[in-house]
Amino acid sequence: MLDAAVLRDTFPGLPRPSDRVLIAIAPDADHFREWIGPYAPEWGAAIAFPEQQRIIMQGSSAPSSAGAPLQVLRHELAHLALHEALGNLPPRWFDEGYAAYSAGEWGRDEVLATSFALLMRGLPTLDSLERWFHGGSSQAGSAYALAYRAVADLAALDPERGLTLLFQYWERSGSLDRAVREAYGITLDGFDAQWRKRTMRRYGALALFADLTLALGLMTLFIVPLYIARRRRDRRRYAALVAADEAADRAARESALEELLGSERKTTEGEERES
Repeated sequence: MLDAAVLRDTFPGLPRPSDRVLIAIAPDADHFREWIGPYAPEWGAAIAFPEQQRIIMQGSSAPSSAGAPLQVLRHELAHLALHEALGNLPPRWFDEGYAAYSAGEWGRDEVLATSFALLMRGLPTLDSLERWFHGGSSQAGSAYALAYRAVADLAALDPERGLTLLFQYWERSGSLDRAVREAYGITLDGFDAQWRKRTMRRYGALALFADLTLALGLMTLFIVPLYIARRRRDRRRYAALVAADEAADRAARESALEELLGSERKTTEGEERES
């Protein structure tokens, strides 16, 4: 993990960090909870403490939900690198979005591409996105996905320099809105509105298709067994009707035969008496 971190010791748009970092690997879940303290979310895979330049990660006993260790470590190191360069200037949405962007967490987009309900509720503004990080794990997952998408879209505004100018102007002015204006020629509110519209256009149809596919799958899961049971019941009823018809036909034939034989017997008896 350390070798991988050294090979990629710079982060998009930022100067190479130089502060010393302490990385603590918790041997089990109990130590992890004890080390991160009572205020960190229970679903957290790792925690960075920028003021202390310290990272606490889950160890080899961590569940699969803890993520890929190399990617998780780079995510947390990005938090520290951003704090080293800009201090407490970045809001939560940018801090988390930048860490996910630096770690290449493209899988975050899957949340947007599979949740039509999320998009139909209306995307939050970047300022209101702050509250989503303090919800449950589901809402926080949506917040991380939206934050990642916002930072990635910001970087895409300048294909050549990405976030480099933004960070330079931000450090100099202390204002994200002013930095966005100078770096990309757009206001932060203007970017916010464009980002929400673009996200809806990009993922709305995918999310609708995914939700319809899921709904169809659930319907199939419940309807197919009912359909099979009904077909079996109909086959049993049909077989019973066929058997009843055949029995009725046999009874009718036997009755007609008996009548015919009875009539012949009477004719024969009458002829015998006459003779």
